[in-house]
Amino acid sequence: MFKRLGNLIKGFFGLFVGGLEKKNPEALLEVEKENLRKQISEFNKGLANHAGLVERLITQAKKLGREEEELRAKTAANLKAGNRAAAAEYALKLKSSEKEHDEVKDQLEESEKRYQELLRARDVSVKEAKVKIEQLSRDIDDMKIQKATAELNEMAAGMVTEIGGAGDTLNRLEGIVEEERTKAAGRARVAKDALDMGDVNEKAAEQDALAELALAEFAAAEGIELEKSGSADAATPSTESSESSGSMGPVKE
Repeated sequence: MFKRLGNLIKGFFGLFVGGLEKKNPEALLEVEKENLRKQISEFNKGLANHAGLVERLITQAKKLGREEEELRAKTAANLKAGNRAAAAEYALKLKSSEKEHDEVKDQLEESEKRYQELLRARDVSVKEAKVKIEQLSRDIDDMKIQKATAELNEMAAGMVTEIGGAGDTLNRLEGIVEEERTKAAGRARVAKDALDMGDVNEKAAEQDALAELALAEFAAAEGIELEKSGSADAATPSTESSESSGSMGPVKE
C-alpha cells in the first residue's frame, strides 16, 4: 500500500518537474552545462592521477636504465680483472635489473596507451557534448521564434475574425452618425433663417452713428478740427464744377 502511494507521489512529482522543464528549457540546459563542467572536472582529476602514474613509471624506467649501465660496467671490469665471483654477482644483479626494466617498460607503454585513450575519449565526449549543447541552444531559439510566430498568427487570425464580425456594428454606427449630422445641419439652417438681418443692420448703423457722435464731441472738447466726411468732399467738387461751367459761358460769347 505504501509502495503504491510512494509510486503515485513520484509520478505526480515527475509530472510537475516535467512541466517545469517544458516551460523553462533554458534553465534545464544550464543545469546540463553545469553537470558537464562537473563531469569534466572529475574526469580531469582521474586523468591527472593516471598521468602521475605514467610519470612515475618513466622515472623508474630511467633509473633502471642507469642501474643497468652501472652493473654492466662493473661486471665487465671485474671479469677483465679476473674477479669471477664479483663479476658473476654483478651479472646476476644485471639480469634481475634488466627483467625489472622490461616489466616497467611494458607497464609504461600500457599506461601511456591508456592515458592517450582516456585523453582522446575526454576530448571526443566534450566536443560531442558542446555540439549538442549548441544545437539545443539553437533549437530553443528556433522554438521561441516559432512559438512567437504562431502566437502572432493566432492573434492576426483572431483580429480578422473580430473585425469581420464587427461589420454590422460599424454599419449601424455609420447610420447613427449620419442621422445626427443631418439633424444638426437642419437645426443650423433653421437658426440662420430665423435671424432678422434688418435688425442686425439697423443696430450696426446705430452703433456707427453713436461712435461718430462721440468722436465729434471729443474733437470739439479737445479743439481738434475733424476732416470732412466723404459726402461733404463729394459735394464740394460738384459745386466748383457748376461755377466753372457758369464762368465759361461768357467766354464762348
